[in-house]
Amino acid sequence: MSLYLLIVTIVVPDVTIFIYLLSVRDLTSIFEVPYIIYNVQFLSSSYMKTSLFWTAATTLLTIGSASAAVTTSKADKSASKTRPNILFCIADDASYRHFGANGSSWVKTPGFDRVAEAGILFTNCYTPNAKSAPSRSCILTGLYSWQLGAAGNHTPIFPDDLKVVTEALEENGYQVAFTGKGWGPGDAGVKNGAPRKLTGTPYLKHKLTPLTTGINKVDYFRNFQDFLQEKEENQPWFFWFGCFEPHRNYEYGSGERLGGKDKTVIDDLPPFWPDNDVVRTDMLDYAFEVEYYDNLVNRFLDELEKRGELDNTIIIVTSDNGMPFPRSKGNNYEYSNHMPLAVMWKNGIANPGRKVSDYVSFVDFVPTFLEVSDIGVQQSGLIPPAGKSMVDIFKTSKAGIVSKDRHYTLLGRERHDYGRPLNQGYPIRSILQNDLLYVTNLKPELYPCGNPETGYTDCDGSPTKTEILRMKRSGENSYYYDITFDFRPEEELYDLSVDKDCMNNLAGNEKYAKIKKAMRQLLFDELRAQKDPRLVGDGDTFDRYPFWKKNSNDFYERVQSGEIKEPWKMSGFVSPTDFENHPDNK
Repeated sequence: MSLYLLIVTIVVPDVTIFIYLLSVRDLTSIFEVPYIIYNVQFLSSSYMKTSLFWTAATTLLTIGSASAAVTTSKADKSASKTRPNILFCIADDASYRHFGANGSSWVKTPGFDRVAEAGILFTNCYTPNAKSAPSRSCILTGLYSWQLGAAGNHTPIFPDDLKVVTEALEENGYQVAFTGKGWGPGDAGVKNGAPRKLTGTPYLKHKLTPLTTGINKVDYFRNFQDFLQEKEENQPWFFWFGCFEPHRNYEYGSGERLGGKDKTVIDDLPPFWPDNDVVRTDMLDYAFEVEYYDNLVNRFLDELEKRGELDNTIIIVTSDNGMPFPRSKGNNYEYSNHMPLAVMWKNGIANPGRKVSDYVSFVDFVPTFLEVSDIGVQQSGLIPPAGKSMVDIFKTSKAGIVSKDRHYTLLGRERHDYGRPLNQGYPIRSILQNDLLYVTNLKPELYPCGNPETGYTDCDGSPTKTEILRMKRSGENSYYYDITFDFRPEEELYDLSVDKDCMNNLAGNEKYAKIKKAMRQLLFDELRAQKDPRLVGDGDTFDRYPFWKKNSNDFYERVQSGEIKEPWKMSGFVSPTDFENHPDNK
């Protein structure tokens, strides 16, 4: 109102302009020059020659420009507010099967189930690489791990020239932040003279006294509350909730003691582990931390609902890779790569409560984020993503198979943890199509879980791992060792419709020869198109990228030479008894 009164005072001799200003509300239109010219044309030419007129006109244009800028700014903020917020919830080492909506009867996940019921449950979501750092690199770039250079490895130095979607979101009006575990483990590098923030501004101030020695001290919920309190009111946001759970180590027996469950409730113990009290106790400890994560998801949802921000927030609940047990995390099987995924967006998902069985991949997150935030690929500055936006799935009301284009997905791995000669990884490429999983182990002469002398470091230390190794050494039973730690064939083929545990290798079955050949051809055609170094370049380049921590380089040789006396102390994620033939482990 003060603006109008000021203008009226200045231009009161001109009744025409006075009435016009009072009758029109759109200041942006009023102060466009054509309107000024149109209205002043009724003034006498003699009046237009006076200094009073030009003072009034100049003042009017100046105020008008300022008002237009203010109005445009408000319009921009209003428009940006319509873009959805994104809450990305990611567990650390949780498998698909251990969520209620996915069929688990003994792991209770009301938070995940709530998101699925109010949104979409994806029953065929896969990470391209079943290890923390490369899996998260795929999420942030929209590229497969073999397209990422050093970022395709575990514990890498992240390439300076590889832009991530959180940076693009921030450049285009989003507030980006995280709590817990962001990208990693590894060295994110430096940007503009400061540590690079691949998942945004850290919110890590609050700590708590954890329920067990295995649970992290980060108070995820209070940190999220801080972010919601401090963020700009009219600006969309992206928040990464990276739960450290259920990553090891666990407090042995905590699942029974605090979870209130008996070992007998487990009704889906995989056939590739021994069925005994040690393994069942280990599984209950894992489940307790899955439920800890899920409880936090529920609290985050309640907080958004309380603040009136739930409806226009896309909530994504998933995990980075499979459970930290033998033949799961770090492999290329169902347990390792099949990920839980539920997506909720009250303002944007049609027909909520659907189950969608299309194959979706972690490389699909980037194009989805770009589309919902109205950022073009070129505008983002990202390498064009390999994945496909899931927005078409959000908008349709269909369940089951939504798009015939999503009929296969690609998996693979390069170097994960150290422990092989010459810093080698265990390269694998795989394709999943029509419930058939084809795996090609590119260097079957290597140990899949790392060398025995260095503790099978590509398999996290655990009571289950220790039990399998104990049974083999004692002569009690070597079966579980053989299918997990021993050499694997060059090709594997599994029918997941009847063999989700990947136990019956059909690669040598003549009945599947044509199917296997076709799948291999499709896989290799895709890899060539994506310029996978294993097919079109120097594949061993992945083995030459330095580790994040310099003392990880040449680990195998330094253990063998005796330079590293107690290697289990250095690695921290394997047990002393994991090391075969070590002088201190007899």
